[in-house]
Amino acid sequence: MDQSLINLTTIMILLPLAGSLIAGLLGSRIGRNATHWTVNILVGISFVISLYLVKVIILGDHSAIDTTLYTWATSGSIQFNVGLLIDRLSVTMASIVLFISFMVHIYTVGYMADDPGYTRFFSYVSLFTFAMLALVLANNFLVLFFGWEGVGLVSYLLIGFWFNRESANAGSLKAFIANRIGDFGFVLAIALVLMHFGTLSYQTVFTDAPQVAQQTMNLLPNSPVSVITVICILLFIGAMGKSAQVPLHIWLPESMEGPTPISALIHAATMVTAGIYMVARMSPLFEYSPLALSVVLIIGATTCLFLGLIAVFEFDIKRVIAYSTISQLGYMAVALGVSAYDAAIFHLITHAFFKALLFLAAGSVIIALHHEQDMRKMGGLATYLPVTYFTFVIGCLAISAIPPFSGFYSKDVIIEATRLSTLPGASYAYFCVMAGAFITPLYSFRALFLTFHTESRVDPKLLEHVHESRWVILIPLILLAIPSVIAGQMLIGTMLFQHPKLLGDTIFILPQHDVLAQLGNEYTGAKAMALDAGRTLPFWLALAGIFTAWVFNAGFPQWASALKRRFSLFYKIMQRKYGFDDFNRVVLVDGTLDLGHVFYDVSDVKMIDGVAVNGSAKLINKFAMLARRLQTGYLYHYALSMVIGLLVFLFWFIGGF
Repeated sequence: MDQSLINLTTIMILLPLAGSLIAGLLGSRIGRNATHWTVNILVGISFVISLYLVKVIILGDHSAIDTTLYTWATSGSIQFNVGLLIDRLSVTMASIVLFISFMVHIYTVGYMADDPGYTRFFSYVSLFTFAMLALVLANNFLVLFFGWEGVGLVSYLLIGFWFNRESANAGSLKAFIANRIGDFGFVLAIALVLMHFGTLSYQTVFTDAPQVAQQTMNLLPNSPVSVITVICILLFIGAMGKSAQVPLHIWLPESMEGPTPISALIHAATMVTAGIYMVARMSPLFEYSPLALSVVLIIGATTCLFLGLIAVFEFDIKRVIAYSTISQLGYMAVALGVSAYDAAIFHLITHAFFKALLFLAAGSVIIALHHEQDMRKMGGLATYLPVTYFTFVIGCLAISAIPPFSGFYSKDVIIEATRLSTLPGASYAYFCVMAGAFITPLYSFRALFLTFHTESRVDPKLLEHVHESRWVILIPLILLAIPSVIAGQMLIGTMLFQHPKLLGDTIFILPQHDVLAQLGNEYTGAKAMALDAGRTLPFWLALAGIFTAWVFNAGFPQWASALKRRFSLFYKIMQRKYGFDDFNRVVLVDGTLDLGHVFYDVSDVKMIDGVAVNGSAKLINKFAMLARRLQTGYLYHYALSMVIGLLVFLFWFIGGF
């Protein structure tokens, strides 16, 4: 049985890779129809296999399978293996990744229909899916790193897919460089794991974690620091890059330069969730470092609130949703920081559904308006795009945590878990996530009102041709809307409070950190939780956010203009996005160029060329000029030189005695 599951899992991973190779190498020969049918069928088969694995591993309560496929390299006593870990967490992640990917593949058939890079796009998207599957199904840090870098590489290709646009090239480079910064910490963490554990295997590392937690290392003289703490913080630096946490969030809004289908895939279920998944997987390490947990908690809370605020001031519909993603990733990081790992994965799952729904619905609007993304040029589209409007409303209700939509269950649990945490920084995090309960519906329904309600600001000539999208685009929207409504109430009990939990023992929590166990004492069911929402502050904050969005965008838009003038400094700060881009440009980009010029002028021109190369030539020239004066050609000069030399020799010889 185990071997058949291993074979099926291997096939599930390799089918998207096969689709990528077929589309990339043969797409131009076999044509568009054959390409999208082939790739979609292969990804669809992988998705069906993932559902079978869910049935066997989770519903069938099959024990985890940790297997080595082959040894890639050997260095002394250390083996670098390629292997798979098939357990509840990896199977859950694989099924979510493949479902969203399958929906995106279908949606792409309609969205990219007129694009000259049609087959190339399918190749990239399928390769992206393969890399993410390798990441979540890895059983060691080597394969994890392979998938980690794989999604980073393909995201660079996809964000810069329209390479004839300067903004797309700049966005792809920004994403690549920001992730390299995070990956530097990630590589250092893996090196420390190898140094102190002597292996890259999850199983051995997690087993030995309590012993290594007693070890210290000196980062500075006479300043011992816990080895586990250093490893966990470095791992989280890697997660900050992939999952767009402050200050490495700067690349994610730029990913909007890629086609909308890949925006949905990156933001919903693949690259940005890789960091959240990795920290949850590493819970046996993070649990032994309260300091690392506090770092995760504070950075996640800061990301949740302050990056969500920026979405309120954006007018590009895709960028609003992009900043929304960053804010929701902050919620997930907060859950990780308070050791509510199951809640983080729960929100990851529900977020995957409604965020993919919002992106694809936004893409439907963009198609209808001939690729217009500025909400100031929209309005009144509800009657023209009824299915898109209906699904967008569902996405907004879900992300705003309105019961009984899925986001209500996952987000409220995170807020309550933060309230119960006693870690340093928990009070600050609780304020941030509570404020986020107001900010999230504010920017979500602002986008809804500006796009589908208010007076139409669409060019009248364009408005005559606006119509609902093709069914190949609408079907994924409908299929994503269903779990956006029901996934939360279906999963909350089994994921968080029932025993055994859906993720089982794949998550490790020390008893003193188990805030979900405390919440479990108060949990009486999904229905009761929804009915009791009116007694909770987050629910009323969400309604206040929706009402505020209506007031300033649909009811009395002149008030928004008045507030902009009254608080012009605050508005300018929001427009400048807290100055992160300015800082990066002035300090990192311009600073690096200036530093390069200094090194060039001082090191290259003055030291190497001036002193080493030209200086040595000048020295030889001066020595030659001096030596030339001794060559006079007169015999008595040479005789005098010989006499002087003889006298020097005699004095030295006599002095030696």
